[in-house]
Amino acid sequence: MKNEISAAAVSTAGATEITENDLLVEQAYEALAGGDGIAAGSNGVVNKNAPDKWEKWKANFKRRGWILVFILPALIYVLIFCYVPMYGILVAFQDYGVGDQIFGPSTVWVGFDNFKAFFSNPNFGDYFVNTFLLCFLGFIVGFPLPVVVALLLNSLRSKKVKKGLQILYYAPHFISLVVMVGMLKLFFGADGLFAGGEDFFIKPEAFRPLFIFSGNWQDFGWSAIIYLAALAGVDPALHEAAKVDGASRFRRIFSVDLPAIAPTIIMLMVLSIGNLMSCGYEKVLLMQTAGNLPTSEILSTYVYNFGLKGDAGYGVGTAAGLFNSVINVVLLVIANFTSKKLANQSMW
Repeated sequence: MKNEISAAAVSTAGATEITENDLLVEQAYEALAGGDGIAAGSNGVVNKNAPDKWEKWKANFKRRGWILVFILPALIYVLIFCYVPMYGILVAFQDYGVGDQIFGPSTVWVGFDNFKAFFSNPNFGDYFVNTFLLCFLGFIVGFPLPVVVALLLNSLRSKKVKKGLQILYYAPHFISLVVMVGMLKLFFGADGLFAGGEDFFIKPEAFRPLFIFSGNWQDFGWSAIIYLAALAGVDPALHEAAKVDGASRFRRIFSVDLPAIAPTIIMLMVLSIGNLMSCGYEKVLLMQTAGNLPTSEILSTYVYNFGLKGDAGYGVGTAAGLFNSVINVVLLVIANFTSKKLANQSMW
């Protein structure tokens, strides 16, 4: 008789537990679907007087809203200098001249005529290929270099040597572009130290190596800071466990350090691919000569020379810049999609 009573009690308790679990599951589904302010209390009873999402958001904003003050200057900067000037892309669809109105009754809209004029330029293919090769080769050489340098610096035992090398690698970043090009001319110009009586600045085949390697020498140490910061967060216990397993210093770089900074590498690679077609025109113009024009004339210098100088074709120059920006956006979307599928890391 006692056994039957115990079995019945256990059965009743199990049924009660199942009922409560089912109730909790239903409430969870309701919460995921946006349950209209209905919440469950600690006893499993639905409380219809719980605050809705808007009330919770306002309460959280009152408690933590002051944090937004820190990012407010950055938001204002981006809004003023990045978003507000974007209306200028409308010039690409207008016959615009100095003093004309972008919005107004006198605005002359020409549709895609500026793009047609740009694409029909006999040198368009050369400009595009020069831009792609200069940026792509710079990416191939320049992106892995800071990663390698950061891994090697992080593996050094002597802190003094590490700090000394860091200063040595960071210093070129603070050299201005004008000084950098002046140094290149002192080394590789007509009377340069390593020129051997030749002027590499008038040779088209020498422009890309000089531009790429000088740029990477100037920036690789500074770019390595992000990876060094990521490596500083690696748990030392992982290295200790790898040592116990007999892993060498070189092996620990590939088994511990590299996987730890892999998300950072992927994110920066996606951002770099998004700027793949943006070489910048300042250094190119400083290094540009009549002799190296076949390889140094790129899309950004075309925008400068044709849009701001010469015939002052503001519409065609803006169309060329917009075309370059659209390519960067497409590359960014493709890189982000590929990263999300292959590495489960993405920007959005």
